[in-house]
Amino acid sequence: MDAIWLSGAQWLAVLRVGLGLWWLESWRHKDKKTWFTGSGIAWAADMAEKHRWNAVRSGFEAVVKPRPKTMAYVVAYAELALGLGLIAGFLTPVALVGGLLLNLLYFVLMIHDWAEQGQNSMMALISVVGLFGMAWQTWSVDAALGWF
Repeated sequence: MDAIWLSGAQWLAVLRVGLGLWWLESWRHKDKKTWFTGSGIAWAADMAEKHRWNAVRSGFEAVVKPRPKTMAYVVAYAELALGLGLIAGFLTPVALVGGLLLNLLYFVLMIHDWAEQGQNSMMALISVVGLFGMAWQTWSVDAALGWF
């Protein structure tokens, strides 16, 4: 093959930006007025309560359930920060690891809801590929600043 219209580093940047847009959409589509009252956490509490793993149930009870409004803000603004960070390529390795962890938490919480697992699995996979492929090398604030 003589020429590929984008380099490997550029394709990784496309993947990084696409993942960022996915996180941004996750933040955008939330009904913030309802979400910040704790309704999203109430839904997650229902999932955790029925979970087959005791560690998930007890972890949710200890960490999330006592502070539903705070956790609603943490989740929503983590998704926003991940989206913006990945799109701009700012602190990209941190955003990729953070996104991977958030997707793994979502995956474990919703382990019995297979309808959501495709999205979480693909977002986690893209995070791993972006991290090991160093997706911050091109079209990013990190590259412009000479970071990483």
